[in-house]
Amino acid sequence: MFYGLATNRVSVPGLRFTHTLSDIQSLNQKAIEGDGMYDVTAISFHAYPYLQEKYALMTCGGSVGEGYGPMIVAPRAYSESEIKAKKIAVPGKLTTAYLALKIFGPEIETEVVPFDQIIPRVVAGQYEAGLIIHEGQLTYDRSGLYRILDLGKWWAQNTGLPLPLGGNAIRRSLGRELISSISAALRDSIQYALDHREEALAYAMQFARDLDPQLADRFVGMYVNERTLDYGEDGKEAIRRLLEMGYRAGIIAVAPRVEFAE
Repeated sequence: MFYGLATNRVSVPGLRFTHTLSDIQSLNQKAIEGDGMYDVTAISFHAYPYLQEKYALMTCGGSVGEGYGPMIVAPRAYSESEIKAKKIAVPGKLTTAYLALKIFGPEIETEVVPFDQIIPRVVAGQYEAGLIIHEGQLTYDRSGLYRILDLGKWWAQNTGLPLPLGGNAIRRSLGRELISSISAALRDSIQYALDHREEALAYAMQFARDLDPQLADRFVGMYVNERTLDYGEDGKEAIRRLLEMGYRAGIIAVAPRVEFAE
């Protein structure tokens, strides 16, 4: 989605964008700590209440699961009730995947494991199950694992809404005019990538984790689409609902105040 900006296909007079790649857990933590490192940052929606005083949500740049999302996988075909008694490897306690998992099963015991190590460690028998994000959603069966639950599907069945996973947040102190200019530039960059999908995907493959191009194309299609340009009213409602449910369940310690910056 940043392809247009990163390659100067999209630009804003008077503004220069510097891009940094980092895992989502690190980005969440840096935004919460408020060290001023990033004016615009990708975040997990789960993390938003903890940084909402400094950042507002942008209306574009998000990843939303339409009846699909993070999955619980295991080497045995456990039932949903059985899996709640298992220790599950998770990619981070500020990830939205973790939030959805704890809404599904508050009693589930978890342990944080780097996201790209979850499948190998479950296969090795170090954990009875794992919560997978990213391309592992498409490749888990190659490792002989079973899908126990798709949390995006579970969420849709229970709420009738898409599952919002990650979005972009922008520093409030930039002011309305600058926020508006940056938002427009990001939206233009996303539109450029959607309109020039093959070249944008080729650029993104530089940063892929040895992912097959066909799988990469499929995965990108799942999470970079028209919802990335704009959440839509049901998407915004899904963000509010998810965070409110997390707060009421005691998973989120700060009352969420969802505000979108245009």
